[in-house]
Amino acid sequence: QVQLVESGGGLVQAGGSLRLSCAASGVIFSFNVMGWYRQAPGKERELVAVITRGGSTDYADSVKGRFTISRDNAKNTVYLQMNSLKPEDTAVYYCNAKGYAPDMNYWGKGTLVTVSS
Repeated sequence: QVQLVESGGGLVQAGGSLRLSCAASGVIFSFNVMGWYRQAPGKERELVAVITRGGSTDYADSVKGRFTISRDNAKNTVYLQMNSLKPEDTAVYYCNAKGYAPDMNYWGKGTLVTVSS
């Protein structure tokens, strides 16, 4: 059974930094695309950043220049370095991993990031 486990969330002050990690287990092959989504209270889940196996990245406009996504293909692990955090970044952050088939789409349980002003 494929599992994605996030870690690194917590409480930080505005302007601070956090690094989120997501480790995949139960899978032999590397995922095609891995990424991070977030969901704030009362809001819809939104894409934060994605990265392909080859290292191509894309970011939500709201986090460009502040967040950096990276991955370790051998470990099937994806990271999200978050700098210059803002209160509006407060959300539960979810790891996502996709394979080459439509049914290969997995989600982590989420890790809470709280940014105080």
